[in-house]
Amino acid sequence: MNKLIFIFIALFFLNNCSFNENSRIWKDTENKLETNKKITKISAEENVSISEFNKDLKLDLSSIKINNKKNDNQNDLGSQNYKGELNKIGSFKFSKLEEINQLVSEPIFLNNGIIFFDKKGSIIRYDNNQKIIWKKNYYSKAEKKLKPKLNFLLDDQNLLVTDSIAKYYSVNISTGKLNWSKNNNYPFNSNIKKHKDKIFVIDYKNTLRCFKIKDGSECWNLQTEDSFTISNIKYSLIILNNNVIFNNSIGDITAVDIETGLITWQLPTQSSSIINETFNFKTSQLVTDGNSVFFSNNKNQFYSIDLKTGTANWINEVNSNVKPILVGNLIFTISNEGYLYVIDKNKGNIVRITDLFLNYKDKKRKKIYPIGFVIGYKNLFLTNSDGKMIVVSIENGKIIKIEKVSSGLISEPFIFNKNLYVVRNGSIVQYN
Repeated sequence: MNKLIFIFIALFFLNNCSFNENSRIWKDTENKLETNKKITKISAEENVSISEFNKDLKLDLSSIKINNKKNDNQNDLGSQNYKGELNKIGSFKFSKLEEINQLVSEPIFLNNGIIFFDKKGSIIRYDNNQKIIWKKNYYSKAEKKLKPKLNFLLDDQNLLVTDSIAKYYSVNISTGKLNWSKNNNYPFNSNIKKHKDKIFVIDYKNTLRCFKIKDGSECWNLQTEDSFTISNIKYSLIILNNNVIFNNSIGDITAVDIETGLITWQLPTQSSSIINETFNFKTSQLVTDGNSVFFSNNKNQFYSIDLKTGTANWINEVNSNVKPILVGNLIFTISNEGYLYVIDKNKGNIVRITDLFLNYKDKKRKKIYPIGFVIGYKNLFLTNSDGKMIVVSIENGKIIKIEKVSSGLISEPFIFNKNLYVVRNGSIVQYN
């Protein structure tokens, strides 16, 4: 079958409903939500009133340890080694991406450069001086017109790639030469995680897939409940204790045995009615400290889940879909309304709430929302949908600086080798 026809058929099916009555892992999910008193259901239409809390409280940062290497499989960034003054020192340029509503692809950071992609799906490797070392494209003319968005994972000297048009492949990072290439039934919609000789990724049909790194052959797959609409979020995975834990478009959190693909536990966080509303339902990435899984959503729910049993430790009312960051016994997150929350990790109690959008007029702040943030040495760096980055002291929550990165969309910030990076449409900006 012609590749273009195949791709359009795949995209067509994405917009159709699944009537497979056996696709739900727990058919009595809604009953479980009704009987499980730990699960709090809050209407998406409920108005959330937020005010500052303990805004003058100073945090003791004396025992905080700098995380020199992030744990990719746990999505645990922690406090990273960045003490810079946010001075722009260069940019890595690429042709602008088209038809985007968010920049969610993360560059690959190397000691001697960066890897990213352009609007036609070309993979570009740069050196530290922003010069292109090689540029390779493995898409047909028809596929290029679909403007594939790429997700990367580095495995030694190979770059593993999944994309938004259902292809996945491997290239050598030294030469850009293709190792192998395969097609999935549906486009991919998650970050990629690896464990030993396997990678794990989720497609738009809420199916977790396990592939062999060596040749891309499939080990197993597990389909969870499908939704009636395409999700507007990127799904998330973590790997710990021989389990892959992931979320899907309807709020289910599922733990799966790495070797067998069998479910260890599953926790539904929403009622079955969410199936009709998944385009507007957004969850944060999953993060774990090794004992619990933390995440939040735009339905005013922040969860702590026991990693072994899948039961809720606590649920607090925080309206956020940005990835939380764990620092010691504290959780930092930003609400969709621009408030910085500091939460006790063990009990879920709110320690401090600070308004980071206070410099915006009411009319303006209603139109913007946080993209993502990182924490460096005692400072937090938050990017917003208006193209600005806010620098905040985590000790007292005070705003230190507001930097304009772009007049359009930007990504969450990234820290690598004592530098900070932000992707904007057409370039990756580097700060020292």
